[in-house]
Amino acid sequence: MQVLESRHVSKEVSSPDGTLTIVDDVSFAVERGQSLAIVGPSGSGKSTLLAILAGLETPTRGAVFLNGHELTALDEDGRAALRARRVGFVFQSFHLVPSLTALENVMLPLELAGLADAAATARGALDAVGLGARLGHYPRQLSGGEQQRVALARAFVGRPDLLFADEPTGNLDSATGAKVAELLFGLNRAAGTTLVLVTHERELARRCDRVLELDAGRLVGGNAAP
Repeated sequence: MQVLESRHVSKEVSSPDGTLTIVDDVSFAVERGQSLAIVGPSGSGKSTLLAILAGLETPTRGAVFLNGHELTALDEDGRAALRARRVGFVFQSFHLVPSLTALENVMLPLELAGLADAAATARGALDAVGLGARLGHYPRQLSGGEQQRVALARAFVGRPDLLFADEPTGNLDSATGAKVAELLFGLNRAAGTTLVLVTHERELARRCDRVLELDAGRLVGGNAAP
């Protein structure tokens, strides 16, 4: 069953030199439980494509379907509601709330969704990433690797159908990045989540079931069919 589908998605923006095409007629689909890496050089459109797939940006043309729902046909509130129920995120820069503790950061999506036992569920998620002793620490009191582990706990705590990861090891040294990658793929296997990963690291991409390559906004390599 397809969890995610991109149909002829393009993104154009205005520039002093005219129209700039960032994503150019990209089509592919992802089956439930698959892991997919999107790779390519800097400026190839990887992160913009990911933002469109997640409903954080809208395409100039084309459509995105999430669990059969046309994400691109919804307004901003509708896209946010669908993301809240179905999608988790991990970003290169962690995106933790600095004024909240590790526990409160992980509780946040649960509380926004109105779920009961948010604190207990969040504690369990932090235990799963090895941070059970850091519940009361603020992001500034945690290392980069620890912050990304909090971000992983937050991403998986709501049991999303689909996880988007944008350069999840990009701000980490190689040893810490390897540990975070191991944790990411381990959590993903355990949860049976569908993973869409943007990375410039070929070794990380090779751990995925499929790899798609972008160059100048177009698919130039990999297997676009599920």
